Parts: sequence; C-alpha cells; structure tokens
Amino acid sequence: MGHHQSKTILFITGAFVHHSCWDDWCTFFQGKGYKTFAPAWPYKDDTAEALRKSHPNSAIASNRLHMLTKYFATFAKQLPEKPILIGHSIGGLLVQLLLQEGLGALGIAIHSVPPQGIMTFKFSFIKAGWGPLGFFTSTKKSFLHSFSQWKYAFTNGMTAEEQKNSYYQYTIPESKLIVRDTITKAAKINFENPHAPLLFISGSNDHTIPASLNYANFRKYRKSNSTTDYQEFAGHTHFVLGQPDWKKTAEFVFEWIKKQYNGSTI
Repeated sequence: MGHHQSKTILFITGAFVHHSCWDDWCTFFQGKGYKTFAPAWPYKDDTAEALRKSHPNSAIASNRLHMLTKYFATFAKQLPEKPILIGHSIGGLLVQLLLQEGLGALGIAIHSVPPQGIMTFKFSFIKAGWGPLGFFTSTKKSFLHSFSQWKYAFTNGMTAEEQKNSYYQYTIPESKLIVRDTITKAAKINFENPHAPLLFISGSNDHTIPASLNYANFRKYRKSNSTTDYQEFAGHTHFVLGQPDWKKTAEFVFEWIKKQYNGSTI
C-alpha cells in the first residue's frame, strides 16, 4: 500500500496503423484523470492519408525494432513520472521490452506480438503476417496493406462499411524489417527477471496474433515472481482498439490499473 500511483499513460502504437487509433482511449483515460501521450513512430508524424500517399516510403522502411525501443525509452524517460505503458501489437512487445528496462510503472500488452522464441504455426498467423514480412520483396520499400489484406488481418467479422472506414482512417505504410526484427535478439525478453505488474489482453477472433500466442507469452513469465495477468475477450479481432465495444477493453484496463494500486497485490 501507499504505492505511488502513476497518473501518466504512454500509449504505444503497433505496426501498420496510425497513432490516432488511440484517440478514443486518450479521451477515455483523460476523463479518469490521467495525462496521456500517444506519439507517432519516427517518420510517421503526418495524417494517415499523407503517409499512404508517400508509399513506398524509404524513411519508414528504414525503421528497426531496436531504434523504436530506444525512441520510446527516451520518450518515457522524459516524462515527469514513470508512465503506465499501454501498447497494441508490436506496441505490446515494446511494453515488454521497456518494462524489462524498468521504464514503466505498469504494463498492459494488448494483442501483443510475442518476444523472440514464441511461435505459432496457426494458419491465420502465417497468412496475416506473410505480406508484411515481405519475403522476396525489397526491404527498402515500405509495406502497405491492400484492403483485402486489411480485412483479413485486422477487421475480420466487421461490416463492409466499418472495414472500409477503418482502412482509410488508420492504414499506413510499414517497415518490413521491423516485422522481421521481432524474431531476433532485438525482441529478447529475460522472462525470469522481476518486472512491474503486467497485463496481457487477447481476442478470440484475432487472425494476426491468435489468443493462444498471447497466452503462451503470458505463461513464459510464470517464474518471474511478479504480477502477470491474462484476459481474453470473446469476439475481438486485431482491430480491438477501434471495435464498436472498445470501451469494454478500456474499462477492464482501467479497473486493473486501479487494482494494482489499491488492491492487495502491492
């Protein structure tokens, strides 16, 4: 008890999507008294439309995971207090990497890309990831989801209208190297080390990061002697941040944060 309660949240965007995917989340948490930050990745500080028009974008294509980890680490260190880290997809992997460096008060990894060494051969994972990995294509060129790839990888099960709107609102070019880096030592976690409380959230309908992969990631921490929690939501896809019931996830995260500070866990 008496644990200092961080009121600062650093939202960490995943690959392929514009950082405005956190807008509703920022508003939600600001309403609960938090200061929120959702910075763009390097070379992505523009509108989604402008970034799409810039494709193939060689600056974006040059982004690497170790650079991105450093970028968010620097951002976190400049905040007035240790932030609560909330990340989606590769942002969830970054949350794990930053917690490992002691840079977060708490961590929430939403549909997280797993660290090095955790794999699945589920067909949906291979199919959703094949394009972005860009094998047999130039890594000097960025990757941009086609609409049909976006529907499969992110917005499966949504109405055609929702799928179309979300595509134009959020899809942006990506670095193929970042995606490949997630299976290298740039994505290495020492799972047995103690860490700040960490929550994994998964969705039963996520093609890109199947729930089983998030569960395997969560289980890896079982020897760390640190609070590590797991929650799966039925019906959620990789587009969890913008699904019509996104607030259900946000509420769950808010309650979990409150519990870490007021509950018996600390």
